[in-house]
Amino acid sequence: METRPSCFHVPDPILQLTMARLVQLPPKFLPKEWNLANQTQYASAEVQRSRSERLVDESQRLSRGWMRSSFGKKELDNKLEDTVNDIEQLLAYKTRLEKALESCMEPLSIAQQCVLEREKRVGIDLVHDEVERELIKEVEVIQGVVALLQRTLEQITEQIRLSRSAKYSLEKDLKDKFEALKLDNHCSTLTNNTPDIKYVPSAVTVQGNSVTPTEWEDFSNTNIEKAEKQRNNAVALRALIDSILSETACDMRKQCDTVNFALRRRVAETKDAKNKLEVHLTKVMDEISSQEKNIENLKKAIADKEGPIKVAQTRLETRTLRPNVEHCRDPVQYRLIGEVQEIATNIERLREALNQAEAELKGLIRKQLSLEEEIQVKENTLYIDEVICMQMREAISINNF
Repeated sequence: METRPSCFHVPDPILQLTMARLVQLPPKFLPKEWNLANQTQYASAEVQRSRSERLVDESQRLSRGWMRSSFGKKELDNKLEDTVNDIEQLLAYKTRLEKALESCMEPLSIAQQCVLEREKRVGIDLVHDEVERELIKEVEVIQGVVALLQRTLEQITEQIRLSRSAKYSLEKDLKDKFEALKLDNHCSTLTNNTPDIKYVPSAVTVQGNSVTPTEWEDFSNTNIEKAEKQRNNAVALRALIDSILSETACDMRKQCDTVNFALRRRVAETKDAKNKLEVHLTKVMDEISSQEKNIENLKKAIADKEGPIKVAQTRLETRTLRPNVEHCRDPVQYRLIGEVQEIATNIERLREALNQAEAELKGLIRKQLSLEEEIQVKENTLYIDEVICMQMREAISINNF
């Protein structure tokens, strides 16, 4: 053992006390142990930091996932609400179409019935007049409207089906997102101290039926685009239906007014013709009465001539009994012959006049019957047009569909 310099010499009692204290101190670590302890601290800190960093990243990822899911759900909710409103409006428009279609039946039936009733006109009144042409046109207009409304009703029924299909897709997507949000929300509550956490090594895999975020977004976007497309189609269809209902109602009202105007004018023409026939009938009846009196006068005149001609002929016959030379062609003889001839000529003329008068009377009577028959024809036409058709058409009411 090396000898210490004298300047460091310590009394033995003090040295002994110091040595005793050194023996009582905790044992010292080796440099190797010190380095190992530091390295352990470094590693532990790094593990703790990495775990915390992963937790922060996971939390942020989950937060981003919740935000993305929440945003997607909100947009789907808005689109679903729009789609539901569209379906309700389409159903209302479908009801309008059905009512419009139903309201066409009565005008169509009346127009067809008017055409059939006017076939019961007789004689010269069974004419293809303006009323008949406009009635046939009215039937064609209403039938065209009915066909158009039926096609439009088929369109809106199909659009309702497509809109409901879009609604179903949105609802299913929303239901899935709601479930996903519930699961993600549950995951966000899990911590190291959560009782039900456990090792699930099999879960640490990418499932085969999973999709990428892009595919996830594309799926919802497809549903949204489908709903938006059907919404645009529904809006366009509603606008088209508004136009169709307005134009068809206008066309039907216009044609109905045209038929009514033509019918009123035809009734006025028929009444005028009937009145003129009645005037002529009155004149013919008066003429018949006058001709009958004329015939009576002619017959009386002929009868009045029978006496004078008999007297003249009797005188001539009597004078033929004159004897011998007294049987002379004297002026008296010639005067009697002339008188007989004159009376006979007058009688012949009177008989000719009588024959003509009787023929005229027969013609007047035939004309009377013809006029009376024609007046009945006009009365029948007026009953059909004014009483039946016009009263039926008063029931027609065409308002905006």
